[in-house]
Amino acid sequence: MKFLLSLIAAAIGTPLFAQTVTTSATPPAAAAPAATPALVPDIHSKTILETLMGAGPVMIVLFALSVFFVMLVIVYLMTIRRGAVVSSGYMATADALLRKRDYLGLLAVSNRHGEAIARVVQKMLDFTTKNPNADLQQVREIAETEGTRVAASLNNRVTYLADIGMIAPLLGLLGTVLGIIRSFGALGADLGTARYVLLSKGISEALVNTCAGLAIGIPAMIFYAFFRGKAQKLISELESASTHVLALLSLGYDKRTQNIERTPVLIEDEL
Repeated sequence: MKFLLSLIAAAIGTPLFAQTVTTSATPPAAAAPAATPALVPDIHSKTILETLMGAGPVMIVLFALSVFFVMLVIVYLMTIRRGAVVSSGYMATADALLRKRDYLGLLAVSNRHGEAIARVVQKMLDFTTKNPNADLQQVREIAETEGTRVAASLNNRVTYLADIGMIAPLLGLLGTVLGIIRSFGALGADLGTARYVLLSKGISEALVNTCAGLAIGIPAMIFYAFFRGKAQKLISELESASTHVLALLSLGYDKRTQNIERTPVLIEDEL
């Protein structure tokens, strides 16, 4: 019997008792120790503000330029508008007073208003009250001179945005060149593996300066185009309002000329 069992075990190829011992020695799957998770290094990512402040000294100038740009946009939105150049209320008052030939009243109203057309009318009325014998052509020249001055003031104010739009990318380019110089200086230095850290830092500084310069210059040029078109439209409205005032003034000059021409006729009749 034992001989028969030995033959069967030899035919299977595994000792019977060894298989039993191996099976009993194997621990259950639930008793296996849990695998230890791999440790992930804690990488500190910089914020946008930290990246900008660490991009070199040119970023300080660019930051100041961006603050100035935002202030200009806010001021232009409040001042470059129709109410600051030509207002409907003032034009209605000026029309009524000019038809009544109440020049002193219109002068007082113009002194109280801050619109551009009010300053033009004020210059014209100041000239006519101080020079009663002046003709209409001289008054027209006064109005054109004051209107040209106001138009030049509007255009010069808007030009500041164009200057920012050109200066900001150039400052960004300056920061880019400084970052590239720092990168190549670190690449040529004998610092071992630390030079690659300095190389990447210099390239990052260069790209941040380029991005900051473009981020300021592009919106500045967009707002410049917007305010330039708005200023040209307001200048056209100012010219139209000045022409209307001069037309009403010419009616008063025509009546005054007619009265002057009638006076010699009446004297000849009396003689």
